[in-house]
Amino acid sequence: MEEYAHILDYLAQGLPSGNFTKREPLCYAVGEEEFKLFEIVPKANAVINLGDRVYIGKDASMRAHVDHIKRRVGFEELTSAAKAELDFVVLDIVMNEQPKFIRFYNESEAISLRKHMLEELPGLGKKTLISILDERKKGAFKDFADMGTRVPLLKNPEKLIVRRIVMELSDMSLKHYIFVR
Repeated sequence: MEEYAHILDYLAQGLPSGNFTKREPLCYAVGEEEFKLFEIVPKANAVINLGDRVYIGKDASMRAHVDHIKRRVGFEELTSAAKAELDFVVLDIVMNEQPKFIRFYNESEAISLRKHMLEELPGLGKKTLISILDERKKGAFKDFADMGTRVPLLKNPEKLIVRRIVMELSDMSLKHYIFVR
């Protein structure tokens, strides 16, 4: 269950196609643990900005900005502004949770005899995969900076994670899901 979410878009007047008599403010957000997408109704007079981290858990007394979660949404239901903001917000989440995502690089294993889980990251080729596997035999990666230093072929390991998460959110036909539940 998601406890916190990050705001992707804030529609102060609600959806433009909604009923004009019952329009309420609306936010689109992504959860920071399972990357679920939500449509959220903010509290009256709440000040909300793009990228804000808001509490959406069960304890209503802790919800300073959120009145309630209206529903879960799919990627295709997001506004174009929310889709544009998604890469930046997911990057913030990944950078704030570095140990979790470094653990993926340190502990991922083969999916089959021919494919390694790291190959599921878009843009990661065989040479880079072999470099990562060789370096992690010498010792676990500490963070993304350490990984970038030890594996020169890999410029931005965090961006590969971000691209994979966005791919998992936007493409429902993937065979393997690594980060999105």
